[in-house]
Amino acid sequence: MSRIAQLSLVLLLAATPALAHEGEGIAGGFISGLTHPIFGWDHVVAMVAVGLWGAFLGKPAIWILPIVFPLVMAVGAAMGVAGIPVPQVETGIALSGVVLGLLVALAVKAPLWVASVIVGIFAIFHGHAHGTELPDAANPAAYAVGFVISTGLLHMAGIAFGYLTALPMGTYAVRAAGVVIAAVGAAFLAGIA
Repeated sequence: MSRIAQLSLVLLLAATPALAHEGEGIAGGFISGLTHPIFGWDHVVAMVAVGLWGAFLGKPAIWILPIVFPLVMAVGAAMGVAGIPVPQVETGIALSGVVLGLLVALAVKAPLWVASVIVGIFAIFHGHAHGTELPDAANPAAYAVGFVISTGLLHMAGIAFGYLTALPMGTYAVRAAGVVIAAVGAAFLAGIA
């Protein structure tokens, strides 16, 4: 084994899991809000999964689920700002990747109201995590706007990928993406991501 490989292995084993929501000065302004979801894999997988599942379910879910998520996320953020406790926020965020990924992977065709409730429940956790950080932001309003824009862009990425279902083998690609999303969520849940 080369020295670089040995050093990499030692650093990997010595690394501790990083939680995305420690609340320690992460929030600046618009750019901070815009980049936070993109650089947090726990957010990327959940937001992309919402778009994927919406695309998989078809109209009107393809547009309703990505609207439900940020609206309910705002409610969760308001709860966080107000100091209203939500138990197991990090677990809920990790489970959002697992559950939403599995819903895509297993091609679950839930009724629109059920899909909206599932997406909304997970949006509370994501919103709460960022609502608790918001009061410490250098510019809370700009941070919130950046965060919502980034969330919408990730939903759109999921929708765009979800359009592969129109192709003969596209459904398999979308379902495989669901497996990857569930695996990333499970890694966060286990504390190894």
